[in-house]
Amino acid sequence: MRFSLPRKLALVALAALLLLVLPLSPSFAAKGLGKEKREHPRIAIAIKDLQDAVDYMQKAPHDFGGHRVEAIEASKRAIEQLNLALKFDEHHDKH
Repeated sequence: MRFSLPRKLALVALAALLLLVLPLSPSFAAKGLGKEKREHPRIAIAIKDLQDAVDYMQKAPHDFGGHRVEAIEASKRAIEQLNLALKFDEHHDKH
């Protein structure tokens, strides 16, 4: 099966997007963190709320006065940091 150049580019772009977004998604990044999420429910809620905000901003018809891109990036970084905090707690659980 041969693909045209535009189709190949679209497939490469889709694959790159999945590689960038999938590790940032809460379900992927927080695998095995069920206990930590139960012990820190506010962090788990914050992760979900931030992901919902990212999804909303990505689908929004406007750019929030030029702040959408930076807000999405900052929210994704916050999700990553919160998941890392839970992961740290998982490995250093000494309370």
